[in-house]
Amino acid sequence: MQKIISNFLLISNAVSNVICSLILGQRFHHDDPEFRGILDLMSRGLEICINSPAVLINIFPLLYYLPFGAFRELRRVERDITVFLKKIIGSHSNTLDPNNPRDLTDMYLMEMLAQQAAGEQDSSFTEDYLFYIIGDLFIAGTDTTTNSVLWVLLYLALYPDIQDQVQAEIDRVVDRRRPPSLTDRGSLPFTEATIMEVQRLTAVVPLSIPHMASETTVFRGFTIPKGTVIMPNLYSVHRDPSVWDDPDAFNPTRFLDGEGKLLRRESFIPFGIGRRVCMGEQLAKMELFLTVSGLLQACTFRLPDGAPAPSLHGRFGLTLAPCPFALCVSARCEDSFSPNAFS
Repeated sequence: MQKIISNFLLISNAVSNVICSLILGQRFHHDDPEFRGILDLMSRGLEICINSPAVLINIFPLLYYLPFGAFRELRRVERDITVFLKKIIGSHSNTLDPNNPRDLTDMYLMEMLAQQAAGEQDSSFTEDYLFYIIGDLFIAGTDTTTNSVLWVLLYLALYPDIQDQVQAEIDRVVDRRRPPSLTDRGSLPFTEATIMEVQRLTAVVPLSIPHMASETTVFRGFTIPKGTVIMPNLYSVHRDPSVWDDPDAFNPTRFLDGEGKLLRRESFIPFGIGRRVCMGEQLAKMELFLTVSGLLQACTFRLPDGAPAPSLHGRFGLTLAPCPFALCVSARCEDSFSPNAFS
């Protein structure tokens, strides 16, 4: 049976619920209006941060308080997300059972209380920091991983021969009656290479996250004063012709050696680099692998007959999301494991 889909809310819901399970100790039903509203707010907030005058806040912070347009909308988005997350933190504080921690939030609160009991006055474990950590994981983790999954599905629909190779590898390594697991990653190098190649081409966070120079630095003859906002251009690194052969081509084998084993490329940095690398990198890698391999084990993705090829330029917010597109999805085998992702 084949089904045409153009609304990928189930992907973002599923991805976000993984984050919610780990940091909030609960999952939300896909039809939950508050949950759906928060995801929409996150998406809108990230778009405002780049595709509106609000991007100037990084340079002129006082613009944040302007009472009109994108600046006012950004404050509203931030307020509503803050209310949602702080309500959950408050609920955790009121129901905390030190003998039965439910999630990351409980573990953090337990450490915070332990340090308070020990009389540590300068502890960095505070509810304010907890709010920022949860916000980073919840907002950044949902949007980036969702868009990464969608980009993978789009590229594999555009390159069905690559999709067939990925599915053949999964069929060869993984029992068709069980879902792929993290223990399979090392045995699925072509699948991993395909995911990495999509990440290279799309650079879901093309300008990374704004950083700030902690000290005045001279780099290649340029003086960067202390306090300067720095935006690393990951997209440029991933498309640099001096580093990558034919950088605009989709070629997963660039991440494989002559024996078909996975290659780690120094210039492949989708999560950033250095001390401020994305703190959710390992979680995102695991979630992306399991989601993509599970979907491809159960389903085949093709473009609708006669439909124009979707754009690969994407929609640029703080993250790079694919433009809306439709896919024909069909079950590969009735007796194989199926995550029922599109039921």
